[in-house]
Amino acid sequence: MDQNHRILSRRVMMKIILSLLSSVFILTGSVHAACSFSNSVPLKSLTAGFQAWKSVTGAMAECGNLEAELDQDFRLKQPDAFAANPSLYHIGGVANSTMVPLLDAGTIRPLDGLVAKYGKHLKPQQLIKIDGKIMAVAMMVNAQHLMYREDIFNNLGLAIPSTYGELISAAEKIQQAGTVDYPLGGTYKAGWNLAEEFVNMYLGYGGEFFGNANEPAINNLDGVLTLETMKELTRFMDPEYLVSDSTYVQKQFQQGKIAMANLWASRAGAMDDAKESQVVGKVQFASAPAPTMGNRPASTLWWDGIVIAKNISDAEADAAFRVAMEGLDRQMVQAHNEDAIWLIDGYSAGKAAKGASETASNGAVPYPASKKMGLMHTALGNGIADFLTGKKDARKALADIESAYRTAAKEAGLMN
Repeated sequence: MDQNHRILSRRVMMKIILSLLSSVFILTGSVHAACSFSNSVPLKSLTAGFQAWKSVTGAMAECGNLEAELDQDFRLKQPDAFAANPSLYHIGGVANSTMVPLLDAGTIRPLDGLVAKYGKHLKPQQLIKIDGKIMAVAMMVNAQHLMYREDIFNNLGLAIPSTYGELISAAEKIQQAGTVDYPLGGTYKAGWNLAEEFVNMYLGYGGEFFGNANEPAINNLDGVLTLETMKELTRFMDPEYLVSDSTYVQKQFQQGKIAMANLWASRAGAMDDAKESQVVGKVQFASAPAPTMGNRPASTLWWDGIVIAKNISDAEADAAFRVAMEGLDRQMVQAHNEDAIWLIDGYSAGKAAKGASETASNGAVPYPASKKMGLMHTALGNGIADFLTGKKDARKALADIESAYRTAAKEAGLMN
């Protein structure tokens, strides 16, 4: 190649580089313009890597100076990373259960002051409180909601039940009509699923799980009503309900065997999957019913959201929370409406998300995840079946569950 060609090649290369730099500058400029402020504090976040987090951290990055790490193994990395001093990350993406190790270690900070300063747009359901302090801000939700066969309801002239009394009345009419094998499905598999059903109903009745000093507090009227309601529902279920988990109930729906169930919103899309469902277009979704009129829905919100590290400066925490709020705003949701069942203002729920969105709007509370609640959940899952099968009455079953919890809590150092 002669000298003229080399000079020409260099000029062409410089034009390409300048063009690329110009494109990057334009992209950066347009990105920053979408944020309400320009962040000058270097920040890092560690979250899961699914699409909703990509959308949220992308919106956060529009403010500048954010390094977003998206990793499906985030739950394994966060405890040590947040325990470092200073913390290796400023913002963490967590869920109900993955926040517990950070809470136990004391490596995330209360957010009350920051919420008052930058979070006035947040909904009450987004504020995750532990012992009265806001410790996380939820952005999206999965919840159990009512799924029902619209064709059967229309044929029998049934209204969508808003309480369990109305649901039982509808189940009786469906049973009399004999249109399906069982009017109702339920995730009553002994263990985690059965305990979750108790938690949902007990919170729906307004119950509190613990008293002072982590003492259990379920052996009361709300606890008895919860067990009695759960047992009443089994009259309309497959007799093998103690092996029935979410997949079991999903298949019952898809095979046309049941007409109603309080099932996870994440299972809704499967109803219209023509490859495996015989009820495509026939299943609709609504809010989880309340135990009685005036109660909150008998469901809990399983959320994903953000926390802020404790071992960072107050100035960094201020900037981190402000950037996080840019990722959890109306503009982000409107640009990425289908990425999640958002709790954020501006979300428009589609068919499959309608029930979970209504459940949240009607006052369902987040699952009260904590170390002590994990122990209570295990005790419930191991103890409720004895009541349902008639081996124990309600008071005896609840007393034994409390006893099992106390033993586990003492071993864990939560009680003396």
